[in-house]
Parts: sequence; C-alpha cells; structure tokens
Amino acid sequence: MAKIKLEYLWLDGYLPTQNLRSKTKVEEHENFQGTLDEIGLWSFDGSSTKQAEGGSSDCVLKPVAIYPDPDRINGYLVMTEVMNADGTPHPSNGRATIDDDNDDFWFGFEQEYFIMDVKTELPLGFPRGGYPKPQGMYYCSVGGLNTHGRDLVEEHADLCIQAGLNFEGINQEVACGQWEYQLFAKGAKKAGDEIWVSRYLLDRLTEKHNYYIEYHPKPLGDTDWNGSGMHANFSNTTLRTCGSKETYEAICEAFRPVTKEHIEVYGAFNDQRLTGKHETQSISDFSYGISDRGASIRIPIMVVQKGWKGWLEDRRPASNADPYKVAARIIKTVKSAKI
Repeated sequence: MAKIKLEYLWLDGYLPTQNLRSKTKVEEHENFQGTLDEIGLWSFDGSSTKQAEGGSSDCVLKPVAIYPDPDRINGYLVMTEVMNADGTPHPSNGRATIDDDNDDFWFGFEQEYFIMDVKTELPLGFPRGGYPKPQGMYYCSVGGLNTHGRDLVEEHADLCIQAGLNFEGINQEVACGQWEYQLFAKGAKKAGDEIWVSRYLLDRLTEKHNYYIEYHPKPLGDTDWNGSGMHANFSNTTLRTCGSKETYEAICEAFRPVTKEHIEVYGAFNDQRLTGKHETQSISDFSYGISDRGASIRIPIMVVQKGWKGWLEDRRPASNADPYKVAARIIKTVKSAKI
C-alpha cells in the first residue's frame, strides 16, 4: 500500500470572476493507476466560498479529470465539478452547461496573462513610478533587455507537459511582462479542464518566485498597452469538413444576434479591453473577416487555403474568462446556425 496525495481543484462562487480553490486528500492505495474510477466524491465548506449558507454548508466535489502532479511525490491533480448535496449541478458549475457529450467540438485556447512582481505589484520589467520602453520589441523577444519572466514560463511549460496536458506552445506577448500559452483538446469539457489545471499549475508555481499572475483583461488601464485575452479557436465536424464559404459565413452570422449573450460570459471588465484598439473589435460591435485580428471572429487564412475546412477564432474572450462558459456559449450558437 502506498499513500497518494490527491489535490482536488474546484471553482468557487465569487462574482464576477470565479477563483480556483484546492485542498489535499491523502489516501492509501495499492497499485494506484491514476484513474477516476479509483477515487471518490469529496465535500467542502461552501459557506466559505460563497456557494452555500452556514446552516447547510456542504457542497460536493465530483471528480471529472485526473492528471499526475509533476511537483509532488505520488501526487495527482483532480479537476472537479461542484454539485449540490442532492447530486444536481451547483449554479456555479459552468462545466455542466456544456452541450458536447460526443466531443464533436474541439477547442484551442490561447491564454494570455501578465507576470506581476509581488513587491512592486507591477508587471515584470516595469520600473516603480513609470513605464518601460513602449510596445514593439517585447513580442516574441529574446534577451534580457526585453524579455522578462522566462524562468517561470519555461518551468510552467515543463510542468504542464509532465502532467499530461496537451500543451502546444508559449510566446512572450505584445506588452512588457505579458505572456501566452496555448492548449488544445478534442472535447469542450476536456479543453476547459486543461485550462483550469494549467492555471492552477501556473498560480502555484508563482508562490516560490515571488510573482503572481494577473488575469485582468486590462490591468494597465486606459493606456497604450495591450490587454489580455483568451482567444477561443473552435471547430466541429461541419467546420472541419464542409468546404463551403457560405457555411462558414452562416455560422459567423449566427453569432451576430447573440453578441450580448457572449459578452456576458466572456470575462469581467472586458469592456476595458474590447475598445477597437490593440487588435480588438469594439465590445458593442460584431464583425468577422479573413485573417482579421481586429474582428470579433477571425477566419484563419489557412482555412481558406484548405478549401474552407478548419476552424474559427473568437477573439473576444478575456484572459479571466471561464473556458467552460465560453465553450458552452460558442457551442450553443454554432448549433443554432441555419446551414
């Protein structure tokens, strides 16, 4: 028998932005294989996370995905859904709203973020009381003059890969101290699971570096610095195989009348980012276009080159958005398209 550490992860009930919570359960197992069938439900005090009242505070954690924890001996990361005591999904449970039981929808999320210095509470590379050199040389830069935080970013990439996440890349972004990583999954629920687990690994890693991660979509306010998004690349069988410009346009048009509904779940304070500047479309407008990073939805040039077969990129989700809710809304809209 060996003792294993199960780190149960869940999303709390805070608004407008939910937070990751976690706690460790130590169990004895013989020949543990790291599967969901080998672990069970757990509970937590929902009154401490804005998910229950004190008089009836138990909420249930239902494991939905498990990954090796690369930073712990005999450790595993357990992504969970929050359930009510009667087994129904808790109102804070965005994963349960995803209509993709057959995993027909594939998602590739591009997670942007700022690395912040705990002492200065500023992005890495920012001096106290001022600004570094303007944007231009930071994007995909190399060298200590313009590149800040690579030690953390490289370690995070290694942890994600060791955990078995389908981690696809990293790059420094347009603003100083801003980075991005990409994850891809077949199945909307799995894509959301992997973003949340990757965020957990990133946040936990900052604890030993005296950094913290800023997911606010416009942390530098109304300045000439880029905000952070979580661009959602998505496809289903139709988009991957149709070979039809008209079908692509019909799906894009399905997004137009529900612009408000999408913005409602695309992250808090996104109005500060979606201004029509810095490669964004205005939050009040909707547009799509081929290779247009200033549009709400970009049709990648590779889709056209491959005869209208591929995917679409919704550029509106903010860096602090819940990938479960983003995926759920995109799927609902795509399924509503008249094609």
